[in-house]
Amino acid sequence: MAPFTQPDAFTTRPTLAGTFGMAASTHWLASQSAQAVLERGGNAFDAAVAGAFVLHVVEPHLNGPGGDLVAIVAPSGEEPQVLMGQGPAPAGASAAAYRELGLGLVPGSGFLAAAVPGAVDAWLLLLRDRGTWELADVWEYAIGYARDGHPVAPGVVKTIGAVAELFRTEWPTSAEQWLADGVAPAPGSIVRNGAWAHTLELLIDAGRDAGTREERIDSARAAWAGAAVAEKVEEFVAGPALDSSGERHAGVIAAADFAGFRATWEEPISAPFRGRTVLKAGAWSQGPAFLQALAILDGFGDDELDPSTAAGIHRIVEAQKLAFADRDAYYGDGVDVPIDHLLSAEYAAERRALIDSAASTELRPGSVPGYGDRSLGDHPVVGSAPVEATEAPVAAAASGEPTLGVRGEARGDTCHIDVVDRWGNLVAATPSGGWLQSSPYIPSVGFALGTRLQMTRLELGLPTTLTPGLRPRTTLTPTVLVQEGRPYAAFGSPGGDQQEQWQLPFLIRLVVGGYSLQAAIDAPSFHTTSLVSSFWPRDWEPAGLVVEDRLGDEVIEELRRLGHRIDVAGPWSLGRLSAVSWSDGIVRAAANPRGMQGYAVGR
Repeated sequence: MAPFTQPDAFTTRPTLAGTFGMAASTHWLASQSAQAVLERGGNAFDAAVAGAFVLHVVEPHLNGPGGDLVAIVAPSGEEPQVLMGQGPAPAGASAAAYRELGLGLVPGSGFLAAAVPGAVDAWLLLLRDRGTWELADVWEYAIGYARDGHPVAPGVVKTIGAVAELFRTEWPTSAEQWLADGVAPAPGSIVRNGAWAHTLELLIDAGRDAGTREERIDSARAAWAGAAVAEKVEEFVAGPALDSSGERHAGVIAAADFAGFRATWEEPISAPFRGRTVLKAGAWSQGPAFLQALAILDGFGDDELDPSTAAGIHRIVEAQKLAFADRDAYYGDGVDVPIDHLLSAEYAAERRALIDSAASTELRPGSVPGYGDRSLGDHPVVGSAPVEATEAPVAAAASGEPTLGVRGEARGDTCHIDVVDRWGNLVAATPSGGWLQSSPYIPSVGFALGTRLQMTRLELGLPTTLTPGLRPRTTLTPTVLVQEGRPYAAFGSPGGDQQEQWQLPFLIRLVVGGYSLQAAIDAPSFHTTSLVSSFWPRDWEPAGLVVEDRLGDEVIEELRRLGHRIDVAGPWSLGRLSAVSWSDGIVRAAANPRGMQGYAVGR
């Protein structure tokens, strides 16, 4: 195994190791709630659901009940599955209808950007099919933090402060919920969401008379899609609200859209890398781009992939640019994605040959026989013109929180949770959307709707054209690793388009460099902005590269000499990974120290 330039000698925390169970997430209260379930006899699936609903409460700027999720679930001794919690476009949301409103892009905030919420139904499906606990017990933690309150994290306060004027002038229900005497609450002060606690209790009550645990959970799912939630949402969005287009629009989402959606189980997409099998969600997510990048990099030697050297970073970033160009040219829901070709060794070799000693400044999707010209040079998929490199916006995006505009538009961040139990059950889940800043707070249900439809296009004939009933291509992308037929590690990260990019050097350090989980998370990170943003207003920066300054002046200057347009971020600013693993009865966990909010717990 090739030694990397920054060996496993320093970490901010130990990699936790034990034999009972571990949980790691982007907020300590969610991690500890999940661990509490394990301590009381629940399995990893019970624990993940409990922790996830706590994340809705304590990280409302990063996810919420009105959002979505993607998870990879690996029951011990069984084949892993993808938990699909990405809701589709409502029946009233189409490219033609939105263009008739004078829109060129789906807004980045407000009601028109709302896909059908998928997270709640997906978590309930996981609990029904793989869990053991009753719904009331699993939700005890989230209901307590929502009704009785919790100390609000600084990141939540920062986000509320950024949109406080919007709340005061345009979104009064959000102002009433999130502002204290007209301003953002103080960090550490107690924040409550009694309306959401009440909604959870209504869903529990819906199944009181059902005969079995599974029937009680299904009754809650039906109530969510009916009078308890969906009908109230439809009524609220009938009133227009300001969005990032600068206009006020009513929503098109209806109760029938909720009723028509159910979360599902899917088979993961997989690819080999250095003796492991890497599992991702399908091409309705950006997950296969991770696999494509790995296939390209698998052709380089171990010593050529060190993510702490300029040469290693250059190869990793250039491979990712090629994979993301294919993502934008081919990936989508309801379309024929040539995934076998895109993941083939022959195609990877063809793409690898494009990586030379200079940073690419172009969007270069590959050519697939029978799929026509997918050039992005003048293609409407590009959206806005390339942006000039500016340090301030990049620094804001690098902070790990959503990048906000004056109308509430957000480039988006999210949260993540991983759980492993003593039986070797693994969960990696990335919930997102429904941010408090995404659209007005709905007081009758206690949450805001998400804005995932901003990832769709209003031009016809594209893989991601806004189409009723089809899922927007999501950036949510957890990962599971398999070795010798057994899933052994689960991990993921918030970060929108950066999720794959922060996970890739982590994986290389873990698998190739021999780093521990915590050391691989702690090591300096980076990401390219030379890709079409999945978020409004869909811009891109040719050859853009954001790096943590801990990489060192020599490495950074060499990257500049290679043609990368460098923005230097703070020393602990890029990436918010967490991870768990199971091996020979030993469970391990690690979490990101950046932002001082993510924690791993266990024993």
